[in-house]
Amino acid sequence: MKTQVLYISDQIATWSSRAFKIAGLWLIVLAVMFVTNQKLNNLQAGIDAMPAGYASTAEKIRQLECLTRNIYWEAASEPFEGKVAVAQVTLNRLESGRFGDSVCAVVNQKSVIYEKLICQFSWVCESTHRTRPVHKPLWRESEEVAKKVLLENFRLPGLKNALYYHADYVSPNWKKPRIDKIGRHIFYGERNGI
Repeated sequence: MKTQVLYISDQIATWSSRAFKIAGLWLIVLAVMFVTNQKLNNLQAGIDAMPAGYASTAEKIRQLECLTRNIYWEAASEPFEGKVAVAQVTLNRLESGRFGDSVCAVVNQKSVIYEKLICQFSWVCESTHRTRPVHKPLWRESEEVAKKVLLENFRLPGLKNALYYHADYVSPNWKKPRIDKIGRHIFYGERNGI
C-alpha cells in the first residue's frame, strides 16, 4: 500500500510538474503575444501620427519614376523649361485633386469617351514607348527635372495655374485660356478659375 501511495504521489508530482510547465509555456506565449501586439500598436500609432501627405522613401522613388517617365515621353527633346512645364502640369493636376491622388495616378489616368480609351498623357496609351530605346542623356535630364520639381518644389511662376497642354502642331480647339507657349507645347488653364 505504501508503494501504491508513493506511486500515486510520484504520478501527481509528475502531472503537477507537467501542468506547471504547460502553464508556464502558455504564460510565455501570452506574454510574447502581448508584447508583440503592443509593439505593432505602437508602430501603427506612429504611422497614423505621420503628417498628411507623408510618403515612404519607396513611395517617393516610385512617384519620381512616374514623373521622370512622363517628362521623358512627353518632353525629352524640349528645353529645360519645357520639361519643367510638363512636370509642373502633372503636379498641378495632382494638387487640384481632380486627376488622381498620386503622381503615378495622374500620369496613368485614362477616360472612356464615346467608347474610346483616352489617356491624359498620350504616351501612356501607346505601346511603342515600351519597345523604343531610351536615350540615356535625355532620360537623366528628365530625371533631374523630376527631382527638382517633385523634391525641391522648383516651379515656373507663370504656370502655377496650368493644367493642360498640347503640342503646337495640333489644334484641339479647346475653349480654355492660353497661359504660355514653351518649346513645342502650348499651356492652358481653366475657364473662370475652375
